Amino acid sequence: MIWAKEETLSRQEIEAIQLEKLKKLVARVYEKVAPYREKMDAIGLKPEDIKSLDDLKKLPFTTKQDMRDTYPFGLFAVDKSELVRIHASSGTTGKPTVVGYTKNDIEMWSECVARLAVAGGATKEDMCQICFGYGMFTGALGLHKGLERVGGCIIPSSSGNTEKQIMYMKDYGTTLLVATPSYALRIGEVAQQMGLDPQKDLSIKTALVGSELMTEPMRAEMKKLFGENLVVTQNYGMSELCGPGVSGECTELCGMHVNEDHFIAEIIDPKTGEVLPAGEKGELVVTCLSKEALPLIRYRTRDITRLMYEPCKCGRTTVRMENMSGRTDDMLKIRGVNVFPSQIEEVLLKTEEIGPHYEIIVDRKNHSDILTIRVELAPASMTDDFAELEKIRTKLRSALRTMLGLDAIIQLESPNTLQRFEGKAKRVTDNRKKD
Repeated sequence: MIWAKEETLSRQEIEAIQLEKLKKLVARVYEKVAPYREKMDAIGLKPEDIKSLDDLKKLPFTTKQDMRDTYPFGLFAVDKSELVRIHASSGTTGKPTVVGYTKNDIEMWSECVARLAVAGGATKEDMCQICFGYGMFTGALGLHKGLERVGGCIIPSSSGNTEKQIMYMKDYGTTLLVATPSYALRIGEVAQQMGLDPQKDLSIKTALVGSELMTEPMRAEMKKLFGENLVVTQNYGMSELCGPGVSGECTELCGMHVNEDHFIAEIIDPKTGEVLPAGEKGELVVTCLSKEALPLIRYRTRDITRLMYEPCKCGRTTVRMENMSGRTDDMLKIRGVNVFPSQIEEVLLKTEEIGPHYEIIVDRKNHSDILTIRVELAPASMTDDFAELEKIRTKLRSALRTMLGLDAIIQLESPNTLQRFEGKAKRVTDNRKKD
């Protein structure tokens, strides 16, 4: 099912909408947002210089630091009296990034999420259990409003208290789960510990996951727990851009469709800032065309992906983002090698003898980087046989060496040893930063 006609427009029609909105956007932020006006004046750029979509690359980038430097409302284009809601990031690494919404922004956001939810398999018949934490985080309320727009029944269970979550799922007949990929795996794991079979005792048929990177092996792990017929799609967004609703997978699973009448996506070289040709991989940059309160221009997301413009088998014509391969700020440089945690996860989740939970630790001793990976043995692989354990270790080290081009220390742990996460999983500890 396709929710809105805007998802099937021709490339010419999409670009006409984008250009009209872009011209209005640039004129508005130049008039109402001093930091944008100052940046444009510094390079001698005026709103009337934006005459084509190709002129977008003339505009300066916006970064998370810009939002922190103007905390809390310095990039807003409306008076506080026009706001109906405020969200913010956690601010764990500095000032939180504050985002605001007008009434029209909330409507646009709900519409964007509704499109992507339907593309991912949601229907008005679904019992939708939202296991994102409610609060300043945009994920829970974003999916809540979008799924309500579709017509589903919402179970706003938030995160935590996993056994109670499972009770709700069983008693209420939850059919659609909203969660991070790691928490969805945790729910299935706890259900098994409670003596339940997630495939037989629960009714989940659709999972809309987001808020953290999901690899294909992780999707496969979810199907192992909840059944091969489970439809698992991921959606993409971030608080700065609106929250969830920027893009999302359809059930064809060949990339995340961008809501192009509301967002322009570009791919740049993260080092030079140059726009890359269609199909090349680089850093995603997003311009928010429709937001009234916080209309960001060329926001550097730090996420690594590529764009695919060919029409999808589902009938949608909007550009698709390839599933993320990492973030520029998550990349680890270990003994001169660029390593993304997603590469390590891909190897680990393809290894039958271990479970889906892991921890990556990087230390520096005697001026040399040391990569340690802690993984749990799968229950069926538990053994005291040293030779068998060494065989598993060697298998993992060899596969990682092939993928990464460097060696790693493998620590095998018993099942249920490593920390579990109800929100975004924190897999990496880089002790070099503490030196």
